[in-house]
Amino acid sequence: MDYSNEVKNRLKRVEGQIRGVLRMMEEEKECKDVTSQLSAARTALDRSIALIVAENLKQCVTDSQNSDEENSEMVQEAIDLLVKSR
Repeated sequence: MDYSNEVKNRLKRVEGQIRGVLRMMEEEKECKDVTSQLSAARTALDRSIALIVAENLKQCVTDSQNSDEENSEMVQEAIDLLVKSR
């Protein structure tokens, strides 16, 4: 699968958020502030996962010569991946 620059940039932002959280912890910032930033990073990761799965599903369905049943199975697999990531 070819991962888009959009997905890569999202993950780079998450990486920066995590570094920021570690810095906050080293600076002994308040628990609520650290938790808030961790929650934001988790949300960003969840959205990145959803984007990757959606792009992959779109590519699989449009590139394939599969039957409706096979496409339904791919859709179900994508849904399972999204549910598992939560």
